[in-house]
Amino acid sequence: MPLPELPLFFDGKAEFSVTAGHLPHWEQRGTVCFITFRTWDSLPRAVVDEFLTIRNEWLRSNGVDPHRPDWALALSRLSAAQQSTFRRLCSTRWNNALDDCHGSCPLRSPTCAQVVADSLRHFDEDRYALFDFVVMPNHVHVLASFPERGAMRKQCESWKHYTATRLNRLLSRTGRFWEEESFDHLVRSEAQFEQFREYIVTNPRNANLRTSEFVHYSRNLDAPLTRGAPLAERADHSNGARP
Repeated sequence: MPLPELPLFFDGKAEFSVTAGHLPHWEQRGTVCFITFRTWDSLPRAVVDEFLTIRNEWLRSNGVDPHRPDWALALSRLSAAQQSTFRRLCSTRWNNALDDCHGSCPLRSPTCAQVVADSLRHFDEDRYALFDFVVMPNHVHVLASFPERGAMRKQCESWKHYTATRLNRLLSRTGRFWEEESFDHLVRSEAQFEQFREYIVTNPRNANLRTSEFVHYSRNLDAPLTRGAPLAERADHSNGARP
């Protein structure tokens, strides 16, 4: 599938996949996705435990067993209103906790933040279409679309693997850098797309950051993609040596 010139939104009648970890992960080819990934120490254990307790209570109250491996699939069968409530419940708490800037916040350094920003831009219009991102002190928000199911999670792993190697070297450290699981959400409408764009651009201000403490990018939607050939026609460079 070629990269879309304009953002595409979730189509409940088209094929999609749902998998589960602490959070549900939805994928649909070509659909814009709002992604958040975070540093490993960005949320204290007590905050994560509280989040999981609230999540599990909500799921049980809506007839979903949170301990079943297919709980995310069961969630996808609830009404649109119930799913929307669940997303707001999870994302609001999750994002507010991240904006408290817990942990060592290595991306507060402009040099470190730029490594992540450069990685996000590297394969734009090749492996994915990048619309917006912000690199915060301890997490990253990305708004992008991917040409095939499975490509989003594969690319997130590539971003994290490459940048962790580079950042650990810069910081003269070793070991874990990113939390393994990311938050992702398929965008349902143009209105929601604009809401996510607004959230990304205002996130640094709402977290009381100085201009040197974040990196923001927003694509001009009036400018056409310069490279839009189907991904299958391109060589695969996903060996972890590049972003």
